[in-house]
Amino acid sequence: MSNGDSAAQTTDLRARQRATLARLDRFSRLTDTAIRIPFTRIRLGLDPIIGLLPVVGDVIGLLLSLYVLLEAHRAGASTSVQTHMVKNMLVETFGGMVPVVGDAFDIVYKANTRNTRLLREHLEKELQIEEKPRFPWKQLIFLIIVLAVVTGLVIPLLLG
Repeated sequence: MSNGDSAAQTTDLRARQRATLARLDRFSRLTDTAIRIPFTRIRLGLDPIIGLLPVVGDVIGLLLSLYVLLEAHRAGASTSVQTHMVKNMLVETFGGMVPVVGDAFDIVYKANTRNTRLLREHLEKELQIEEKPRFPWKQLIFLIIVLAVVTGLVIPLLLG
């Protein structure tokens, strides 16, 4: 595989990852922060609203959260990132099932937003690892040639 093919694949991978994160940002906004409660800083989405239905609403919220996990899996998130996402989903689901307090917990915890952030951080770290700087051989060779030419021109002038 040539460097051009590798660069094209990296560019394509980045484009797919950006598209995935954009979809997950929209999804997280819809489920976690789409609506602002007037005169407050509190934002909520469909997840805490659906969670008002005892138990069934929290299970539906969990099923919706599986979308973020599926997208993370498709994007190549590590097992540890996916495990952390599942933990966030379960914390929100079971926290939301607690009578009275659970509804407020759903508004505050925002598992989908947390999981989208986890995936973003993982992908950014992954790209940094992929793009380790290479030794600048071409620049070094060019510099050696320039020094050789300059030396070849200057030494005869000094000796002459």
